[in-house]
Amino acid sequence: MDEIVSQVLVKKGAEANLYLADWHGRKAILKKRLPKKYRPSELDQRIRVYRTLHEPQLMHDAKEAGVPTPFIFSVNVKATTIVMEWIEGKQVKLSLNEINQEERGSLCFRIGQMIAKLHKKGVIHGDLTTSNMILNSKGSIILIDFGLGEKSQELEAKGVDLHLMKRALESTHYRFAKECYDSVIGGYRSISGSSELEKVLEKVREIERRGRYVAERKQENQL
Repeated sequence: MDEIVSQVLVKKGAEANLYLADWHGRKAILKKRLPKKYRPSELDQRIRVYRTLHEPQLMHDAKEAGVPTPFIFSVNVKATTIVMEWIEGKQVKLSLNEINQEERGSLCFRIGQMIAKLHKKGVIHGDLTTSNMILNSKGSIILIDFGLGEKSQELEAKGVDLHLMKRALESTHYRFAKECYDSVIGGYRSISGSSELEKVLEKVREIERRGRYVAERKQENQL
């Protein structure tokens, strides 16, 4: 039985809300997937149940691949909630701004290794940003929020993951985005090998070309 003593909203997201909770005397995160009124109720329930079941499995697969994720304490399918470990630490989003170039390079290299380990296992995170990575006091990076993830070995899915990582660096860490992304790619290569990396990078370039084409067509239509 779940025993949630208290709940404090810490993040209101598009996909779910996160609450800091007391679970059997432990500090925990309660993730609630709330109904979406724009979806038919039956479809909405199926989507929320699927994601509630699927996310812990992806986190388990990530652990098997050697990528740290929070421990799952409880899953309530009917209520579409997950209770998981609260990770003490700082978002990598904040840490990258506080360390020197050498430390940033090392940190981003490890991030690249994590991504490659996920992809080798067939795990696509779906929302790779430095906000979804926690650096704990021991220097370990814990990957969180697999709510938009999937199982896939498709190059397209892997390319989208790396493209999201690149976009996140460019938007949040624009002063040193290129050096960080280069280090991410270096870390990815150390796990995947150059041949596999080049296939994924070609997909990234293809995704970027498609994005530019759509933007150009949109601009033309506005003239």
